[in-house]
Amino acid sequence: MPARAPPTGRYVDARLAALGRRIRARRKGLGVSAVAAAEAAGMSRVTLHRIEKGEPSVAMGAYMALLAALGLDMELREASRDASEAAARLPAVIRLANYPELRRIAWQRRRVETVTPKEALALYERNWRHVDAEAMDSRERELVRLLVDALGGSRLLV
Repeated sequence: MPARAPPTGRYVDARLAALGRRIRARRKGLGVSAVAAAEAAGMSRVTLHRIEKGEPSVAMGAYMALLAALGLDMELREASRDASEAAARLPAVIRLANYPELRRIAWQRRRVETVTPKEALALYERNWRHVDAEAMDSRERELVRLLVDALGGSRLLV
């Protein structure tokens, strides 16, 4: 029987669910079955599915084993970045041509070459399920971080 989940708030639940979705997307993208991924990570298929759902009762070691089996790594950063520092680093306008994933999710904005930072954050949040985070270059990842820190209260609402 699985362990009882520790009490978590909406933020932690959302982050774990997002992590689970990214893990599942990576597994599917690699064409690896759930059974094969679970065996490679040394866990049961049930535990793998619990991780892909973002269940908080699964041990961190199991998450890390699955990440390693899928060739993923985790990056830690301080959540309390100064919003004013991030805002100062944001450009006044964002050229869609410079950020491929943003340009792709802004397909409905015909003949628009630039968006405001607020519009860019709204596009990322509304369309995150269509963003290929693995395809993002470091410049676009940094843009997302700046947008989230400056305008999103250090949380990407996806």
